[in-house]
Amino acid sequence: MAERDLRERLVQTALEWQERFGVSPQITSSVSEYDAAILAGMSEDEYSAYMQDKTAVNRGSDFVFRGTAYQVKANRPSGKPGSKVTMVPKATNYDWDKLIWILYDKNYVMQEAWEWDVGEYKKRFDSIKRLSPDHYRQGRCLFLKKQNA
Repeated sequence: MAERDLRERLVQTALEWQERFGVSPQITSSVSEYDAAILAGMSEDEYSAYMQDKTAVNRGSDFVFRGTAYQVKANRPSGKPGSKVTMVPKATNYDWDKLIWILYDKNYVMQEAWEWDVGEYKKRFDSIKRLSPDHYRQGRCLFLKKQNA
C-alpha cells in the first residue's frame, strides 16, 4: 500500500504546485502508467520491480505484464476554463499489444479507462489524424466512474 500512498502524495504535491504557480508539473504519464498497470492486474510490488531498470522514455510499450506489452495514453483537464478534453493522444507506433487510455478529472481521479488491442486500434484509427475521447470509448471498458445523479 506504500506505492498508493506515494501516488497520492505525488498528486497532492502537483496540485499544490498548480495552485501556487498556475500549472501542474507533468505527472500524468507517470501516474497513468502506474494506474494502467494496476488495471491490467499487476500488483504494486510487480510494477515496482518491473520499472527499476526502465527510463522515462521507452519506445513502443510502457510496461509488459504476463507477456503482454502495454502502451498507455491519458488525459487530465486542469479545471481551468477551456480545459475540457476534446482531443486524445494517438499512438505513434504499434510496438505494443494493448493500449489503455485513461481520463482523469482535474484532481487525477480516474473517471474512465478503455483498452484496445493493437490490430483493432490500427484498423480503426491509423488513418484518423485527430482522435477524440469518443473514439477511445469504443474500446473495452476497464473502468467507468459512476456519476452522481
